[in-house]
Amino acid sequence: MSATTTAPQETKAPQARKRFDLGGFVRKYLIVFILIGLVILLSFLTDGTFIQAQNLINVIRQVSAIGIIAAGMVFVIMTLGIDLSVGAIVAMSAVVASSLAQAVSASVIKYPGLDVPVIVPILVGLAVGAAAGLVNGVIITRFKIAPFIATLGMMTAGRGIALIYSGGRPISSLKDGFNWLGQGDVMGIPVPILLFAVVVVVASVLLNRTRFGRYTYAIGGNEQAARVSGINIDRVKIGIYTFIGLLSGLAGMVLAGRIGSGNPQLGTGIELDVIAATVIGGTSFAGGVGTIWGSVVGALIIGIINNGLDLLNVSPFLQQVVKGVIIVVAVIIDERKSGGRRRLRRRRSAASAQ
Repeated sequence: MSATTTAPQETKAPQARKRFDLGGFVRKYLIVFILIGLVILLSFLTDGTFIQAQNLINVIRQVSAIGIIAAGMVFVIMTLGIDLSVGAIVAMSAVVASSLAQAVSASVIKYPGLDVPVIVPILVGLAVGAAAGLVNGVIITRFKIAPFIATLGMMTAGRGIALIYSGGRPISSLKDGFNWLGQGDVMGIPVPILLFAVVVVVASVLLNRTRFGRYTYAIGGNEQAARVSGINIDRVKIGIYTFIGLLSGLAGMVLAGRIGSGNPQLGTGIELDVIAATVIGGTSFAGGVGTIWGSVVGALIIGIINNGLDLLNVSPFLQQVVKGVIIVVAVIIDERKSGGRRRLRRRRSAASAQ
């Protein structure tokens, strides 16, 4: 018999071309589609008034403070925390910085203007915010106090400190250089928007390109596993709360510069808008999931809703109801997603154990 030769068979089948996951794409960018839909809807409802360039710039300027703080809230919520004190920190930083930024001719309460460079009150305002955040972090980690309780205490105490420091009155007659933080522009772009953009870039790099960001994801995903792997949980959490305190201080000075005075009531209720923007943007209360760009989109949605309802002459009381409903719906969606992620983790754990 003659041996017959056969063509060598391929040992590996060609890889199947990866199919486009439309459902996954829609889920990932649903928040962006909602933003675009809101813009289109309000453009029709307001006969084009909403879509005007100046109005859109005003919307971004108005949400810049919310967005700045939301960039830090992403880190907090990702690690299963919450910070209710950001509004009080805004007020503390604003009144302390404003007291140092008064014009020399000003005479308000017991704070005559100090002839110091504008950079001094700015640095002091940032330091006040960072210090308040540091206190939050230490209380949470060293004394094992729940973030909700610790930051609730700081919210109450911080607001009281701002009122005591300012005598319960706005600190006005601020230097033009300080007001520039909230009222100025660079080549036609408002300074608050530029600061917002800088914070977003810095926070994105910090979350996605540094060890600190990787540790944040790890702690949110499984804190016990992160601890076993050698991550200093307490140090990372203290850094996170200090970071959001720093951003709250910056937001406080932006708001003070915008209205030209350091009001001890600044930031009242801003914590709700910040949390709403963060959760709407996809940061999960279950931990370990969140993006900075998502918080930006969430902040824009909050601003668009506020501005659109104003243009439609909707009662501000109803606006509060709308925002409350949005927060609840966002949390419900987050819980449904979190349940799916937890089931997937359990299946993977069971498969690896077999």
